[in-house]
Amino acid sequence: MAASVRPRRSVLYMPGSNTRAMEKAKTIAADAIILDLEDAVSPDAKATARQQIVDALAAGGYGKREMIVRINGLDTPWGADDMAAIAKSGADAILVPKINDAQTVQGLVAAMDKAGAPASMALWCMMETPIGILNAQSIGAASDRVAVWVMGTNDIAKDTGAHHTPMRLPMVTALGICMLAARAYGIQILDGVYNDIKDENGFRDICQQGLEMGFDGKTLIHPSQVAPCNEVFSPTEAQLEMAARIVAGFEEAQREGKGVVTVDGRMIENLHVEQAKKQLALAAAVAEMSAE
Repeated sequence: MAASVRPRRSVLYMPGSNTRAMEKAKTIAADAIILDLEDAVSPDAKATARQQIVDALAAGGYGKREMIVRINGLDTPWGADDMAAIAKSGADAILVPKINDAQTVQGLVAAMDKAGAPASMALWCMMETPIGILNAQSIGAASDRVAVWVMGTNDIAKDTGAHHTPMRLPMVTALGICMLAARAYGIQILDGVYNDIKDENGFRDICQQGLEMGFDGKTLIHPSQVAPCNEVFSPTEAQLEMAARIVAGFEEAQREGKGVVTVDGRMIENLHVEQAKKQLALAAAVAEMSAE
């Protein structure tokens, strides 16, 4: 789904069964909030949580934060009711767990259309099963309504027997396959959650690793993780200054008809200009969000 730059550095899960948490989300500096109807909500509370989410979205107050609702899969007892309620809730996107193949995506898009979801409502996909990861290329090509993939690293660990290690070497293959497929089809991709909310250094290291791997941001399970996540996934002042010089130098060289562009002694190609413009656009979008 083609869209203007939208920051998704920090994407915080909030349980739909907890009205106080959803209210608190209005004051947290996360770029996006996922109101959860799946893992965070017990079976006996799902109907109540669904209505609470609908009411919270109708009441508003979340500013420019992107609002996503994670529903239960359509193959569960709650999925159809979730889809019917959330499609017209005003949420920016619906997130669906355990996407295994392109046919699942196409079925979800059809269900969104049938439920009256506006064209502006995106579909987000949890990539968290072995078969889903093996089918990443066909899933990526399945629909233009898909805007974002979310890595479900806990489920990947559970289903594969992989361990959560500091460098995440057991998960690199799964993360890399999804990264390549997402980029091939113009889909943004978010790193999975970090479970130890007290391990600040470990969390920051994992954020840095995710940034270096190419992720657009990270899903979070606690408000304390938002600030360090935003910091890591934001361009530094030095990077922005260099980006501005690269863009200005390239444009000046074009005006002068020069075939070779150098900035600070560094040869500049189109790919460097594209990366620089992306950094500047992200910083501008973050500044706009912060101005609310």
